[in-house]
Amino acid sequence: MKILITGCNGQLGNEMQLLEKENPQHTYFNTDVAELDITDQAAIEKFVEENEIDGIVNCAAYTAVDKAEDNEALCQRLNAEAPAYLAHAVGQRGGWMIQISTDYVFDGTKHTPYVEDDETCPNSVYGRTKLVGELNVQKLCERSMIIRTAWLYSTFGNNFVKTMIRLGKERPVLGVIFDQIGTPTYARDLAVAIMTAINEGIVPGIYHFSNEGVTSWYDFTKAIHRIAGIKECQVRPLHTAEYPTPANRPHYSVLDKTKIKQTYTLEIPYWEESLAECIAKL
Repeated sequence: MKILITGCNGQLGNEMQLLEKENPQHTYFNTDVAELDITDQAAIEKFVEENEIDGIVNCAAYTAVDKAEDNEALCQRLNAEAPAYLAHAVGQRGGWMIQISTDYVFDGTKHTPYVEDDETCPNSVYGRTKLVGELNVQKLCERSMIIRTAWLYSTFGNNFVKTMIRLGKERPVLGVIFDQIGTPTYARDLAVAIMTAINEGIVPGIYHFSNEGVTSWYDFTKAIHRIAGIKECQVRPLHTAEYPTPANRPHYSVLDKTKIKQTYTLEIPYWEESLAECIAKL
């Protein structure tokens, strides 16, 4: 197959590129904004047609959650309109698309893991635009998979793990929120799941993916410091109210992964095992 990967310079895009070397049976077109502006519909149509694209993995998005509150128009273009252009272009060719989405499509008021058909209720600009993106892709490409994920980190780019390691080395005391609960996702594990879906065949629908287990940002930080050997920094638990941010964040965003595990017979690693693997690479 000829596969277009967007957002190839991001965390997930970089992990996809590493896996491509292990899956040479396909031809990959790795693009970021320099190679293909996904907000330009005409450019997408031309690229997809000229390169005879069979499938698209859209790893590109506006992910600065707090900045999104003041940049709604740009967020809308990247998270809602661009996926529609991609889905339309590949859908016309009878191709498939994998759209990466987020736990932010939920408001986080549940106390049990979110399943795919739970009612969506985003309460941030980021969440609202990502939800519109999901709906657009499903409407314009029959063979589409939506994969919602959460708390993404990797050895690439800026992310929570790298920030906590840096701050742990710089500061004697660090305050981290303890009353927001979820599951970290190692971008490499998500990339493996995506590649599995590509190789085994796209089964359309919405799926949830994160690592196994549950934690808080506070406990996540404690694990990061323990594994990274940072002992001098005292990590202090904070209530969400003590650390106000422009965007609302889900208090509970644990995702139920039963559907993707059963569909593709996936073995998903426990979050702390994947965290150790990532920190070892760092």
